[in-house]
Order: sequence, then structure tokens, then C-alpha cells
Amino acid sequence: MKEMISYCGLVCNECPAYIATRNDDDQLRAKVAEQWSRQFGFDLKADDVNCDGCRSGSERLIGHCRVCAIRKCGMAHQVKNCAHCDDYGCNTLESFIKFLPHAKSKLEQIREGDSPV
Repeated sequence: MKEMISYCGLVCNECPAYIATRNDDDQLRAKVAEQWSRQFGFDLKADDVNCDGCRSGSERLIGHCRVCAIRKCGMAHQVKNCAHCDDYGCNTLESFIKFLPHAKSKLEQIREGDSPV
């Protein structure tokens, strides 16, 4: 399967919320809800774990993705992801991806031509 990259550089088809949604896997939804509630300090229910990916055009998005400033910006700039944006490295992106080095690495790979998306 081709990589599905979010605006911020996360690989959607590696995300457990996306996988649980795609496979309609209630056990994985429960596991994700428990783990992310603990990890991020908010109450997430298994029923909330549904996400088609922030670039899918679907309204089924997990938690933060519904209000994500990076997603809104990417949509406004009409780019595939932030790696393709003329404002790459902006404050909106940098404040988020400092916590997600793997997302930043993915965007850098795309910018360098080492990743096709």
C-alpha cells in the first residue's frame, strides 16, 4: 500500500487509529483509546477512535486532527503536505513537529526527493 502522508508528515497508514478504522477493529480501538488517554492525559473512548486520515476529505478524524492548525493551513495552501509548502518550517509546523521527530524526518525526505509523496 502506498504511504498516506498527513500534512504534518505523519504516515496515516502506520497510525493505529487509522488502522483500527480501516479494519473496523474494535479491540485495537479500545487499546488505542486506553494508551492515548494515558499518554496524552485526556479521556478518549474507543468509540472516538475513528480516522480516515486528515487528507481524506472525510469528517472521520481523531481528536486533535479535527481542529489541527497544520491541517487547516495545508488545506488553505492547497498542498499535499507541508513539505510542498513555500512556507515550510513556519511556526505553526515547527511548534508541533518538535514533539514528533519522525514526522519531521518524513517531511525532510519528501523535500529532498527521497520519498515520493
